[in-house]
Amino acid sequence: MKIRLEKSLAQNKTSQIVVPVVAVFLALLFCGVFLAVTGRDPFEVYQAMFAGALGSEYGISETIVKMIPLALCGLGIAVAFRMQIWNIGAEGQFYMGACWATWVPLTFPNLPFLVMLPFMIFMAALGGGLWGLLAGWFKTKWQVSETITTLMMNYIAILWVSYLVYGSWRDPKGLNFPLTAPFPDAALIPTFGALRVHYGIFAVLLLAVIFWLFFKGSKWGYETLVIGSNPVAARYAGIDIRKNVLLVMFISGAISGFAGMVEVSGIVGRLQPGISPGYGYTAISVAWLARLHPIAIVIVAFLFAIIHVGGFMIQTMGIPSAAATMLQGAILFFVVGSEILTQYEIKFSNKEEVQDE
Repeated sequence: MKIRLEKSLAQNKTSQIVVPVVAVFLALLFCGVFLAVTGRDPFEVYQAMFAGALGSEYGISETIVKMIPLALCGLGIAVAFRMQIWNIGAEGQFYMGACWATWVPLTFPNLPFLVMLPFMIFMAALGGGLWGLLAGWFKTKWQVSETITTLMMNYIAILWVSYLVYGSWRDPKGLNFPLTAPFPDAALIPTFGALRVHYGIFAVLLLAVIFWLFFKGSKWGYETLVIGSNPVAARYAGIDIRKNVLLVMFISGAISGFAGMVEVSGIVGRLQPGISPGYGYTAISVAWLARLHPIAIVIVAFLFAIIHVGGFMIQTMGIPSAAATMLQGAILFFVVGSEILTQYEIKFSNKEEVQDE
């Protein structure tokens, strides 16, 4: 008896849903073993995490607040990944978007609300988009790997923001802390009452629907899919690959840059170092686990936000918040590992069949 794997010609829709769910359960089980070995009750820890993230109005509010930038960066990454352009630079594009958006209220503090926020959104999208476009230009001009360039450009963007807030943008009234001056009220995204949840949630839902429609039914969405799956066939079909690479990298960076503006305007109210706890990096896992589906990205981003907020809540039990990061990594490991079960079929054959072949 011989066992072999064969590529599935048609993927089973049921397995595409069931297998990731089982993989998440196995990740919980895997991390539960580590918690048990260290003398913790896994059920108690998981209950505390989910109760902290969803068991109160404050917890739900904080979970949504974390979900918004994760979903936006995930949507931006998915645009590039769909064409197999590996944009690892959402973190840097996030920082550049926050930086360019901050320039607006610092330079024009007296602009009215209806001018200020659109201007900030435009500048954030432009800053993040150009940062992504630069990596795309390197790829189309000299075939430089976008994985390397986008990753390296993250550090440039992060350090550039630190340079500004420690230098010329430092608030003279900030008691020497590395912070910009607080934004005027016109530069702040409105929130829902006393909660920190802001209107950026509408942008997440709107963009998810727009990208879903474009990916599903537009000519451009089909072209990106063809380029990603078979660039040779795309070239024979007359699709301009260079133009699409540049366009995709700009759009991907623009969405991530917009996420930076949403965070700096909706939550912090000023620019500061460490404005992102790694949203751009975590969003890579979010997009991948959601299989680049825009609606699924919002759902997976909410799941990761639950884990993130729950990780801070379990610190009251004496457990490091790194346990949440470990859980995120385990989920990614098991879900990606389970991909083989959705893309391949297990075939059994006896020796005689093998010899005939």
